[in-house]
Order: sequence, then C-alpha cells, then structure tokens
Amino acid sequence: MLRFADGTQVRVNGLIEILADLYSQGRQANQKAAEEIINRLEANKNYIPSSDLTRKEFAYVLLKEYREYIEAKDDDPKKATGPR
Repeated sequence: MLRFADGTQVRVNGLIEILADLYSQGRQANQKAAEEIINRLEANKNYIPSSDLTRKEFAYVLLKEYREYIEAKDDDPKKATGPR
C-alpha cells in the first residue's frame, strides 16, 4: 500500500516483486529507477494517472518505498518483505 503525503493510500499489484528485481540488479534509488517502477506497475495493469504532477508524486513515494526496501534488505535480507 502506497501512502501519499495527503493521507491517500493506493494499492498496487506486483510492487514487491519489482523492488526485489531492481535490488537484485543493483539498481540505485534514483529518478530512472522510479520511472522503471512506474512503467512496470503500468505493465502489471496498475492505473497510474497521466498527469505530470501525479506521476511526480508517485515517483517520490515509490523512491521512498524503494529506499526503505534497500535499507531493510541491506540490514537484514529476511526483513525486506515489502511496503508497509
């Protein structure tokens, strides 16, 4: 479940698998990774609005989730089970 600054929560399908795949490839948490996550989420039939502002908000939240995933995985590989 993604949580936005305004309190909105959005369920996305396949996010943990995408984060795990990017992590296994050694991808850094940056704008390029955020775009890749968004593209893969859309490919998994998740709706991401086309508005530039909304996509930037998604990118910000997804990067935060990916950074938390990386941190958890680096601290304890068994701990990184996905977004809270």
